[in-house]
Amino acid sequence: MSTPRDRDSFDDRPDDARAWQEPAHLGGEPAGTGGDDAYSGPPADPRAADDPPPSPPAPMQPSYPSSRRGSLGTGGLFRSRGDAAKVFAYQGDLVGAQGWALAHGWTITDGSGPEDAGLRDLVASAPVRPTKEHRPAGVLRGRAGSLELVAFDVVYPLRNSWVPEYAITAAPLLAPVPGFRLSPARFWRHRTAGLIPVTSGTEAFDARWLLLATEDTPQLRGLIQDPVVQGLLLGSDDGDEFWAAAGHVAAIRPDGHRPELIEHHSRLLAAVVRALTAGLPDS
Repeated sequence: MSTPRDRDSFDDRPDDARAWQEPAHLGGEPAGTGGDDAYSGPPADPRAADDPPPSPPAPMQPSYPSSRRGSLGTGGLFRSRGDAAKVFAYQGDLVGAQGWALAHGWTITDGSGPEDAGLRDLVASAPVRPTKEHRPAGVLRGRAGSLELVAFDVVYPLRNSWVPEYAITAAPLLAPVPGFRLSPARFWRHRTAGLIPVTSGTEAFDARWLLLATEDTPQLRGLIQDPVVQGLLLGSDDGDEFWAAAGHVAAIRPDGHRPELIEHHSRLLAAVVRALTAGLPDS
């Protein structure tokens, strides 16, 4: 996925690619009021060189504070040093994505448990430019239809807090899939050495979406030529990227998770997984 950090500017994009908006089911508002602001990376870290990094995110509790990022309570700003640690720990969107997860019977972890160990590999393989400080947090697991999913934020440290920069939703794969990256054509691409383009033969789709893969296989042809996948992606805002790595097929967007985004990714991943597994034994 591209951000303005990937090259000097996006000014050479066509006009119709500068003003994209989220589809109605994701809120219907422009993804950013400043055009490329939607793709801006984390602000420069103002910490002094000798300042210690923030502590790892504390385990999240399924509570419902009065504000999106937490609640200071009614006993003053901080009633103890322990209260300050709780406020500055990454808590995610407790009244949004996590509330949705609890209502749908999903589980919540903080991204540091043994079951979350493989998610760091998924973050490292993402078609963005994560740093060593980026890590998964606010991990939600559950079912969407017949699909097992894991959804989480990718956060980075800023002063004494953790800030979400990307939202990833992924489906574990039981059968191997060639490495691939399916991205909007308008995105700047990097780390593409060894990948080859695979086209669908549908002019309208190939003009907007690009599949890069380690090899051209019938399985990936089935993905790129699938009419349901093409229809869903052509009906989207070209704001997501998909890739296969670490035993998962995943979708990523520069955002923090929220209920609409989980449902949006669930629909897209259901179609992608079905296309990838069609024709495979026991599929």
